[in-house]
Amino acid sequence: MPENFNYISFGNWEYLDGEPAEISMNRGRMFEYTPTDIEKRLEELGSTSIEFMEKLPTFLCGEISRTKTSCSMPVKYGRIEGTVVGKKEVETKFRTTIDFGEVEFPDVDQAREVFGADGFQLYRTHWAVREGEARDILERLVPFCPEQQEAVQQVLALQEDAGAVVPPPRTKKIIGRAESVEAFLAHLYGLPAADLTENFFRGHENSSFELTPSLLRKWPEGGWQFMPNEDRLCKELLIGHYDEFQGDQYCFDRLVRMQHYGLPTRLLDISSNPLVALFFACYGNDQSLDIEGEVIIFRIGSNKVKYYDSDTVSCIANLSNLTHAQKEELDLTKETGEFNQSGVAQKLLHHIRSEKGYFEGRILPDDLGSIVCVKAKRTNTRIKSQAGAFLLFGHEATLPEAGEEGIEIARVTIGEKRHILAQLDSININATTVYPSIDQTTVHLRDRYREARST
Repeated sequence: MPENFNYISFGNWEYLDGEPAEISMNRGRMFEYTPTDIEKRLEELGSTSIEFMEKLPTFLCGEISRTKTSCSMPVKYGRIEGTVVGKKEVETKFRTTIDFGEVEFPDVDQAREVFGADGFQLYRTHWAVREGEARDILERLVPFCPEQQEAVQQVLALQEDAGAVVPPPRTKKIIGRAESVEAFLAHLYGLPAADLTENFFRGHENSSFELTPSLLRKWPEGGWQFMPNEDRLCKELLIGHYDEFQGDQYCFDRLVRMQHYGLPTRLLDISSNPLVALFFACYGNDQSLDIEGEVIIFRIGSNKVKYYDSDTVSCIANLSNLTHAQKEELDLTKETGEFNQSGVAQKLLHHIRSEKGYFEGRILPDDLGSIVCVKAKRTNTRIKSQAGAFLLFGHEATLPEAGEEGIEIARVTIGEKRHILAQLDSININATTVYPSIDQTTVHLRDRYREARST
């Protein structure tokens, strides 16, 4: 298991002051630039996660500041303790072992090399749990802070006998395994009844897949793939194919169409039909047929189920119209009145009113950072055939593998995919009915009526 360390960064350098420094991080910024596997082990922020993080060496830094001739950032090295997890914030105390002060670098590339980070990360307020050796960063800092060489050597000497700290295991609620349609349905029938909830399903052909919309997916090392360019992705597609979106009344409708055509969005497809989800858990190329799949069962509280014309849905969907810099200005910890007076809230309000002129101008910060289930208009054959709905992810929202308040998650592991696909085909659930387009129908018919190879 590789070594790990905390990297905590703030745009306001004053947050680094004090001994110990009392710091607070928005939960939406937790685990950015954290490798996916580690993030999934820690995301619930339970006692074992906190215990692990408090054992790690920690760098407390300010966002990098640039001038025409150089750049600089304050850097401290130490440990965290007394961590308290709240609904919106994670609070902790940082005790300094080495205070490097404001470290000057000739350019951003030098700072990137020291911390093994990309340039964007150095400008981002966030808390990452990163893979790598803290000692390597300390050694790379010494040439820029030679006065701290002795202190660094003392720390490195103490670390020589320290063992690796292992993150807690990933936890999934798996209610069973199914190798037939009958076994799968038996697991569903065995679930206890729940009032004021609706059930939805999603199939993964590989049980290692994440419950993350395509827009919010990361590279293995934790960097974003698409998220910083959300507004550009949407606008470029609209520029190229404006006529395709003429009939869409709401921003959410446009996101659904964009998702249909494969653009990364903040939507995650789910279905109200468990057999459609079972099909997706089995259907794929020849290699995937031998890999365990899974069906994810969502039991969603009625208050989190919205319709396409919901005001909450409009608020979240229109985040896609904000630039990345504008989304960086959003502070969902503010009270509703103060939040709505901010410049970025006024810009978001402008986009919302472009589709709902009657909107009163009272955006709820808690709603903007939430995950809601949306029942969409069934405007295309795929949504109709798949009994489609969507999870719409708000600003900096993540869905833990164990679910969250209002969204309970369980899983069924799927094996013997070929057998299940044959069973589903016998009740007319196949590529032709799930993907009702002529090209998919052609593929299905070709495979169905291909003559066996003579020997």
